[in-house]
Amino acid sequence: MPLQRIALIGYRGTGKTTVARQLAALLGWDWVDADVEVELRAGKSIAAIFADDGEAAFRDLEAAVVAELCGRARVVLALGGGAVLREESRSAVAGCDAVVWLRAPVEEIERRLGGDPTTAGRRPNLTNSGGRQEIERLLAVRTPIYAACATVVVDTEGKSPAEVAAEIVAAVPDI
Repeated sequence: MPLQRIALIGYRGTGKTTVARQLAALLGWDWVDADVEVELRAGKSIAAIFADDGEAAFRDLEAAVVAELCGRARVVLALGGGAVLREESRSAVAGCDAVVWLRAPVEEIERRLGGDPTTAGRRPNLTNSGGRQEIERLLAVRTPIYAACATVVVDTEGKSPAEVAAEIVAAVPDI
């Protein structure tokens, strides 16, 4: 049976949204950015959700969105960097036909986030330190979770989004 759902996971700045768009175009599928869906439902940015309601409220809404998105067909999902932190979200993601972990080194993530003018306004720091220290700390916690969820791992450093999408197509059978 052909695949119906591909979820892209990984730390922010690894290219999930851009690659989801490219991959969906290759497959003739839809794509959805879970963070954008959360913002649409909340009527405010993720940073505002964190500031107004706290991280727990954000994660509650995120878990509901992830569960719904993982039920769609012929879709590439770009999940938020922390979407797999909650067990219920990991269970929903496990229902996808392929879970692709997009990776990049800390230096590359830091460079990409620094070059994205929307990062600061839309996404809050998740630790007091921010920057490189935050990336290193959160990756230390999240890397084993990403690894446990992933059915495919793709390194994105030095590759265009089109190259990453093509690598995913080659690595995932039955697309």
